[in-house]
Amino acid sequence: MTNIVLLDLLGGIALLLWGLHMVHTGLVRAFGAGLRRFLRVALANRVKAFIAGVGVTALLQSSTATALMVTSFWREGMVGLVTALAVMLGANVGTTLVVQVLSYDISAAAPVLLILGVWGFKSGGRTITRDLGRLSVGLGLMLLALHILLNSLAPAEAAPLARAILAAATESTWLCLVIGALLAWAAHSSVAVVVLTMSLAYSHFVAPVGALALILGANLGSAINPVLEGSSKGDPASYRVPVGNLVTRVAGLLAVMPFLAPISEALLRLDPSPLRMGANFHTAFNLALALLFIFPLEHLARLLEWLLPAQKTPLDPGVPIYLDESALDTPALALACAARECLRMGEMVESMLKETMVALTTQDRSVATEVSRKDDAVDRLHEAIKLYVVKVTRDSLDEPDGRRAMEIIAFAINLEHIGDIIDKNLMELAAKRIKRGLQFSEQGSGELKTLHSQVLEDMGLAFGIFVSGDVKVARQLLDGKTRFRQAEIAASESHLARLREGRSESIETSALHIDVLRDLKRIHSHICATAYPVLEAAGELLTTRLKAEGGRRRAPRLGKKSSDSTN
Repeated sequence: MTNIVLLDLLGGIALLLWGLHMVHTGLVRAFGAGLRRFLRVALANRVKAFIAGVGVTALLQSSTATALMVTSFWREGMVGLVTALAVMLGANVGTTLVVQVLSYDISAAAPVLLILGVWGFKSGGRTITRDLGRLSVGLGLMLLALHILLNSLAPAEAAPLARAILAAATESTWLCLVIGALLAWAAHSSVAVVVLTMSLAYSHFVAPVGALALILGANLGSAINPVLEGSSKGDPASYRVPVGNLVTRVAGLLAVMPFLAPISEALLRLDPSPLRMGANFHTAFNLALALLFIFPLEHLARLLEWLLPAQKTPLDPGVPIYLDESALDTPALALACAARECLRMGEMVESMLKETMVALTTQDRSVATEVSRKDDAVDRLHEAIKLYVVKVTRDSLDEPDGRRAMEIIAFAINLEHIGDIIDKNLMELAAKRIKRGLQFSEQGSGELKTLHSQVLEDMGLAFGIFVSGDVKVARQLLDGKTRFRQAEIAASESHLARLREGRSESIETSALHIDVLRDLKRIHSHICATAYPVLEAAGELLTTRLKAEGGRRRAPRLGKKSSDSTN
């Protein structure tokens, strides 16, 4: 009998965890990007930040996901440390709301939620209906898991050995605290541990005081995961938000632990149901922490800044700083991390491109060494981004996330190719020029600088397109491709004219001049490639540029307007 009870218990826990996972993934895929935008906009002050933390976490059912989002905003300087800590206080309250719902007997809704969820998941295709169906199935499984836990644990007298084991394990309140923390850390969910504790208390496997200690442990364990997973290794400052959240939890449980007996008696007088006792304590504990810390957060922030100073030594530029492994379970957030790392990689390539004209027009030999060092970092970032996005795509993604993943990989590949062209080709040409003591003619140098300036300008447009997906800017970039081609042809013809005139500087640098023009054109083509996915998704591209067979017609043009921008 003991084996059957323990097996039912483990099965109920597994079903509860899977239900939580489906609720989380369903909401993230349906509203993840919107929730991230809402959270970013809502962080005006600590009170609004607290309310936003409650709402977002109540939907996501993951304080870790909320912690990752707000930590990324804080790292990027979008919010202050006090505001970020206020969000975490709200996130802790938000995780208690689903426990409040589950503490009532609504198990009859489980079949309805499962039926509606399966119907939506099967018939929704790759739309929001499918994601909401996943959410509905998850809620149904959570209710079913709670029903299984209560039914399997109800006949406690039939399993005396199991009851004795649990009684021994929960005899000490401090041991209960440790057990609850370990379970929440392992399960990555305080909700699952609190619901399990409520079930054990309802079936009298755990005394009321032990149940409250287990719930305190669950609160502690859920605060440990963000510390271990949500920070940038090597930079102490990146730990400030999750450590601040952990500090408030530890302070709260130390203050409450000595008074668990009178607290349990008061809660049972308020509502004799052990289920409601656990839910009410979980909510009251986190509300009390929020009220206690919401206003003196400045002092906590200063303490964290003193204990965890910012990194003073320069970081290795080839080591990614935005690719959070713990965000992989949240595709929208993980893709945002990958996009941010791509932009960092792009800034590095842009600096390499800016240094190119210095190497081509001066005698500074050190530029090539610096560019080579940056290209090595770019290559490592490209590999890291590619592998990270591949991990994101291991699970099925909806159409927008899948398309975004491919855009990120394509953008990283193009940036890596541009870096190689600069390092392997243009720097080699610059080294040859310096070694042979050659100098471009004044007119030729001016033409190269003009083309180089347009490449830099269009690279800025490409960054904007990658971030915003703006179709108008994408068309502008491809229009720039036509202008660049015309300017490159004009520069080549001008160079040939100088050769015909017999200008010595042009004759000596002719091969170098033509090669630089070729490489700038290749770089510009990689930059313009950023526009194609955006225009293709908007239906702004034609399938072919070939003339109709057997007849003449005008070259295909981009979209409905007259333009040669696809050339």
